[in-house]
Amino acid sequence: MAQIDDDLSTSVALVVDANPISRSILVSQLRDFGMGSIVQCSRLADARRQLEYRAFDVVLCEHHFAGETTSGQDLLDDLRRNQLLPFSTVFIMVTAEATYTKVAEAAESALDGYLLKPHKGSHLGERLRQARIRKVSLQEIFSAIEADDFEGAAQLCLQRFETKGKFWLYAARVGAELLLRIGKHAEAQVLYEAVVAAKTLPWAKLGVARSLLDSGQAAAAVSTLENLVREDPTYADAYDVMGRAQFELGKFDQAMATYKMASELTPASISRLQNLGMMTYYSGDRVEAEKILDRTTRLGLDSKMFDCQSLVLLAFSRLESGDRKGLQRCRDDFIRLMERNPDSQRHARLAKTVDALSFIQEHQFAQALNALRAMIKNTDLPEFDFESASNLVALMAQLANKAIQLEEVESVVDTIGSRFCTNRAMAGLLAGAAGAHEPYAERVRAAHTRILKFTEHAMSLSMGGNPRAAVEDLLQHGEATLNAKLIETAHLVLNRYADKIADAGALNLAVQALRTRFSTVNAKPSLGEQKRQAGGLTLRTSGSVSVKALPA
Repeated sequence: MAQIDDDLSTSVALVVDANPISRSILVSQLRDFGMGSIVQCSRLADARRQLEYRAFDVVLCEHHFAGETTSGQDLLDDLRRNQLLPFSTVFIMVTAEATYTKVAEAAESALDGYLLKPHKGSHLGERLRQARIRKVSLQEIFSAIEADDFEGAAQLCLQRFETKGKFWLYAARVGAELLLRIGKHAEAQVLYEAVVAAKTLPWAKLGVARSLLDSGQAAAAVSTLENLVREDPTYADAYDVMGRAQFELGKFDQAMATYKMASELTPASISRLQNLGMMTYYSGDRVEAEKILDRTTRLGLDSKMFDCQSLVLLAFSRLESGDRKGLQRCRDDFIRLMERNPDSQRHARLAKTVDALSFIQEHQFAQALNALRAMIKNTDLPEFDFESASNLVALMAQLANKAIQLEEVESVVDTIGSRFCTNRAMAGLLAGAAGAHEPYAERVRAAHTRILKFTEHAMSLSMGGNPRAAVEDLLQHGEATLNAKLIETAHLVLNRYADKIADAGALNLAVQALRTRFSTVNAKPSLGEQKRQAGGLTLRTSGSVSVKALPA
């Protein structure tokens, strides 16, 4: 094992404590250890900004902040949830709170240390040293992760777990996370269940639920999560995953109630407020959605955790409520976002949606129609995603609500509905986006019904002993609609009956071409841009994924 380097002269630390005396003590102790540079913050909001935009080797954070609705624990959870805290950072909670609940909560968050006040400098030094030993002990695993060798890293974790090597429990958690990342949901579930059997831990039970959900077993995931929240009603991450499962099942009312519970448990969590605000919007309660989305924007606009789709939905809500100044603020806020993200095609695309809403508000309908026509041109591109589709349908509904329609708009609604109504949840979201003009919402529901009939007809052919005809039928309608459900069903039928289908290879080439071109295997309903799933660990890598964007 590599030896730990006690030289901290090049390290940078962040001390977060509202009490100036406590803060100065911590700073003094770190300086005694030879810490190279130290940044101080007295407020969690300031600490959040520091941690989002620069890397620290060590973070010492107080748990309780008088007068604030959030805690140091909430800050840590949010940072981990949104992949903003690298593995290399040592995070130690320093607090006077010594209840079992708080200590257990700290352990569940994979903290590097939990130091009780008052403390001696030697105690802090020992916590730092132990945390850095763990980092060194697991270095081989995380070097593999940095090299994007997730398979190799997962195997190293499994070896550590099976031999009960040093830090085996933490290695198991990392290994299960890696297995989920590379799509080995069943193996991840087995590992999580092994941890539960060896040492019952809430994060392992949550991992079982996540594995079930990622493998398409949403109902089973909900059952596991219901048991988990009965055991620990304050486990916010469990509500996050349950809300996602209910959402995928199309149970929007239940999902909204679950997201509300998660948000109430952590009122300063930007990502949870966004989930609640978006869910409320798509469920049709625009008045309440506007309040939640406004709060989300005020709280998180300057944060990396903020999803700009929240601002788009807020703009839609303000157009419907006739809030001209509020809509202008949304437009101004997007200008700020664009200045910070000048190369983001997604920001540029969403900003154009807000511009179009402003044109409608200002009765500049010719400009609004021009913007709409430009968006319609993208509807058959592979890069045209569900977010773009829902915003476009919502924009068309707003224009129709003003008695302004293009001749081709109804056919565009049909085309979008046929492409994106892959399940109950997607159809419900798309119909909710069209809520300002009910005839469009009905067209979306009708498109979903057509897709279901196509699927049922193909299944009847397959069950009747003619799987080739089923695949050809699904492929024909899949090419015509670009619907992920039809394309993926064709793939499943072909795989199941390949030995009974003549020239299965040629059919497979056609199916795989569609799957690859339109990324149908990843077509799942989601609220806004996908972040790290609740309950998982941050696994930053050196690699990045390049995604071709729609024309801005």
